[in-house]
Amino acid sequence: MARLAVLLLSVGVCALIQPVRLLDNGLALTPPMGWLHWERFVCNVDCGSDPENCISEKLFMQMADVMVEEGWKEAGYEYVCIDDCWLAPSRDAQGRLQPDPKRFPSGIKQLARYIHSKGLKLGIYADVGLKTCEGYPGSYGHYDIDAKTFAEWEVDLLKYDGCNMPNWTLYAEGYINMSRALNQTGRKILYSCEWPLYESSHQKPNYTAIRQYCNQWRNFEDVFDSWRTVQQIIDLTSGIQKQIVPAAGPGGWNDPDMLVIGNFGLSKDQQQTQMAMWAIMAAPLMMSNDLRDIDPQSKELLQNRRVIAINQDPLGMQGYQTMKANSFEVWERPLSGGKMAYAVLNRREIGGPGFFPFTAAVLPSKKICFPQCNVTQVLPKYQELGVQTSDSKLTFLVNPTGTLLFTATPVTSRPSTQQDWVWPMDFEKQKKGRDPNL
Repeated sequence: MARLAVLLLSVGVCALIQPVRLLDNGLALTPPMGWLHWERFVCNVDCGSDPENCISEKLFMQMADVMVEEGWKEAGYEYVCIDDCWLAPSRDAQGRLQPDPKRFPSGIKQLARYIHSKGLKLGIYADVGLKTCEGYPGSYGHYDIDAKTFAEWEVDLLKYDGCNMPNWTLYAEGYINMSRALNQTGRKILYSCEWPLYESSHQKPNYTAIRQYCNQWRNFEDVFDSWRTVQQIIDLTSGIQKQIVPAAGPGGWNDPDMLVIGNFGLSKDQQQTQMAMWAIMAAPLMMSNDLRDIDPQSKELLQNRRVIAINQDPLGMQGYQTMKANSFEVWERPLSGGKMAYAVLNRREIGGPGFFPFTAAVLPSKKICFPQCNVTQVLPKYQELGVQTSDSKLTFLVNPTGTLLFTATPVTSRPSTQQDWVWPMDFEKQKKGRDPNL
């Protein structure tokens, strides 16, 4: 296994770090799926006034119960994740992190065992800096003891934030050292980093290195329960897709942040857009909502097996924006078995549904329908559209801020290859050099 002894920073400073092993946990072969408390429950620690919604072991146990009872686990959602504000204000006498004793009286290990008894996995939160974003103890200088603590607690995922770092030049060192420390515990812990998010304002992130040490990584600021931030994440993703798309694949994923479907800020069409685009982007599907009280429409969308199948496709190639025409954007994602998934997003926020004339011949992946392909509409509602050719003309109606999601399966006597997909960048060249075993 390769080892890294010196990390060269663009400012010309050499930051010496101890030799480390690349992340070697065999996890996240498809984008992780689960539930995370942050966007919906933020840092609510007032269990006296709001016992049902404060950050406590009770909240996570209830979410685990609902995930099993209401079909979420069966749909593929398996992680129950704690975010910030679970910690006590200080470490214990042995220098270990400890949970707030009033809100987590049973301890994290007992909570993990409860989650595991449901056939689910527990995620936890920490920060690479001196303090977490909400001011609780950080992991800076405590990487080994914190990794060992999480392993002893039988944690399955670590979300590692990046607030309050003494100097930005230390981000790479900190994230790599925690990756090494997790590896050395011998426990398989999925590692969710925010390395590029915090480094990008200072220098261009090195996604080759980030992929080597993290299972998923945040590139942008937090999503809010608003259409504005969902749009912003989609725009930022397309803006740097040449950098980030080649890095994604089995074992490591770009993370556009939580699904906010089932909350208050998105319309029906906007919820469908977030679900469709997260599927096309091969994004981790981490919900942040109240599963105890979610409306049937949102639940049906989040558990849509056809959308989830696109997201979880084992080929593991992230989708890519390939066309913009009038108010429409077209995104394409290659799937296993020679299939393609398409998302047509209507960016208009005025008027009625827009007519999108679709002809496969104008797409970079037009060979998918030569001589014929079978087209299936997935969203906004499932519909088999039958056998089409590259010259077939279909007209779709797409609501403002809504998205049409469909797949095309080649009908051919020869096996399709990735050469059938012509991307507007040298995609395969950029993907070369990525270790398929990472």
